[in-house]
Amino acid sequence: MSEEKSQQPQLLPTGVIDNQYLHASESWFKYPVRVQPHHTDYAGVVWHGNYIAWMEEARIECLRSIGIEYTDLVTLGCELPVVEMSIRYHQMLQLGSAAVVKTRMEEVTGVRINWDYAIQSADGQDLYVSAKVTLVAMDREKGKIMRQLPPRVKEVFARLTASKK
Repeated sequence: MSEEKSQQPQLLPTGVIDNQYLHASESWFKYPVRVQPHHTDYAGVVWHGNYIAWMEEARIECLRSIGIEYTDLVTLGCELPVVEMSIRYHQMLQLGSAAVVKTRMEEVTGVRINWDYAIQSADGQDLYVSAKVTLVAMDREKGKIMRQLPPRVKEVFARLTASKK
């Protein structure tokens, strides 16, 4: 039984993750949010799915900030669906609280685009959520994963990931 346990993937202790996200400030796009009544359950705590919606909003705004309008991607026939997501909830976020969704493109490998997220208190002292999301470029018309990113998208993503190094 103990041998089975040692072969299973282990999550990092929350304290290690807190330090990783709270103290990393370079190259993050910041998207402020405030918890509204429709974001919460009856106890005034943010419903878990709203964190995912905020992460997507932050990603779309980050892309816009580097010159990529999502509507332009759609016009080019390119979609960027989520194919993998890992999310960790650290603390509750409550009604009326201000927070910042931080996101950054971690890497682009072929047509896979990996993003990191941290949802923190406005003062950066508390970490509520950390996450990793992987997108792929998909041809809208064919409904299949593209073999390569459209040239304009590839160029902008390359600049964004190069600026991190």
